[in-house]
Amino acid sequence: MYRVVLTVFATILVSLVHVGPASAGLGGEAAELVNARANARAGGPLSARDRELLERWGCLSGSRSAFCQALSNRRYKRRRRRRR
Repeated sequence: MYRVVLTVFATILVSLVHVGPASAGLGGEAAELVNARANARAGGPLSARDRELLERWGCLSGSRSAFCQALSNRRYKRRRRRRR
């Protein structure tokens, strides 16, 4: 009886340890961003989602695509001029 309980407990423990990191590393926005940056280095964003991620998080410094160049020339801080 002790062996059966120990075997079941060990199996459950191993399955929980195995599932946790594997499910966390499967994707998400970080993986999409890496793919979008790779597409930008290869010539430009392929989809609207790639464009959205690159606009939000930016391209890598080595990207020379026209889309990334336009993003780097953009002014992020637009201020109103004060009236005197």
